[in-house]
Amino acid sequence: MMKSYDPETSPAPVDWLHADEAERIDLVTAYHRRKKITLPNAELHAVVHVVVENQMALGEQTVVNTLARLRAEGLSRHDALHAIGSVLAGHLYELMQENQDAAEEPFHRYLEQLQQLTAQSWRTG
Repeated sequence: MMKSYDPETSPAPVDWLHADEAERIDLVTAYHRRKKITLPNAELHAVVHVVVENQMALGEQTVVNTLARLRAEGLSRHDALHAIGSVLAGHLYELMQENQDAAEEPFHRYLEQLQQLTAQSWRTG
């Protein structure tokens, strides 16, 4: 069982994936609470963190490469997770708005957009 979460340190993939989804969300929420980070929707924020960490732990190569590239461009790991999460959130919103029969096309667009994401583009939003 994982005892805590720190977005600046990659969780061990086996430990992360072994944890229950609700436990992962609770760990991320607890981190932000400990650090007194105020968020408009702490649970939604935690869910996006968890999805990105899940993709990292599963070895989704585009996500792994994007995180590494953003770190090399000067973002902290936590900020890089937020940058990736911002792209993910946009695509989740799109999926909820459209009547999509298959999630594969939006997922490929998500991965393509991650390849274009830079620290500069995320900072200037």
